[in-house]
Amino acid sequence: MAPSTPTFATPPPPTPTYRLTYPAQRVLVITISRPKAMNSLPYASHWEADALLQWFDFEPSLRVAVITGEGKAFCAGQDLIEQKNLANLREAIARGERGTEEMPDRRTLTHPPSGFMGVSRRAGKKPVIAAVNGWAMGGGFEICLGCDMIVASPNAVFGLPEAMRGLYAGAGGLSRLVRLAGMTIASEIAMSGRFLNAQEAVQYQIANRVSKTHESCVPEAVELAAKIAGLSPDAIIVTRHGLRQSWETASVERASQETENRYGRALRDGENMGIGLRAFAEKKQPAWVSSKL
Repeated sequence: MAPSTPTFATPPPPTPTYRLTYPAQRVLVITISRPKAMNSLPYASHWEADALLQWFDFEPSLRVAVITGEGKAFCAGQDLIEQKNLANLREAIARGERGTEEMPDRRTLTHPPSGFMGVSRRAGKKPVIAAVNGWAMGGGFEICLGCDMIVASPNAVFGLPEAMRGLYAGAGGLSRLVRLAGMTIASEIAMSGRFLNAQEAVQYQIANRVSKTHESCVPEAVELAAKIAGLSPDAIIVTRHGLRQSWETASVERASQETENRYGRALRDGENMGIGLRAFAEKKQPAWVSSKL
């Protein structure tokens, strides 16, 4: 039986685009719930997710999040119907057929600083796993590239088709794809419209693994999340920071210094380090406490 909804220090923000479930202790599953639109996201949904992930980072009862999609798609990227309607409105305003007051505030027509769905350029504290259940196109692929780990269904398909639409992948995906797959493969994906299946994503070190079946994709991601959630939350936060700094920073030594300067003393002074060491010495399972980092 799945665990009941945890008791939160603060309630989650409103999430009309996303369905929230808690299938394992300290694990949050975020399901993009726009299946008729292939889980494409309008601008408002990015800010909604940004608020949700900020809440997750500071909610002590949660330690790992899993993102997946409802229906056949993980996420088909930006809502191009919204984009088309906005373009039509701009043209109508230019012709004098509509008033400028009908145009939404420009500030609502951007992504948050954390990027596509609040993930593609996210710094954050806690790990997020993508359970890619189908099409991950454009910004949907950029969500995956911003996650810490990826479990791909055998039905998963990855691609950056922006250049085919006169756009470019501007939510951090190009840089991250080069770091993972290398320049030549990233160039072919981004400039020729090449799509990758699940096994190719693993081959090019983009995804961790292909799930045993399509139906087991989310459960396998939750199982991985539960493993991580069972470890010291302090150690996971600091380890993730060290990994991300190594990815984002050119200098290996500088990345190590930044993690030590940011978290080293706080980790050593925190309760969980002592809990872990005592449990090891006494051959017991550690009973971690919520992170205060």
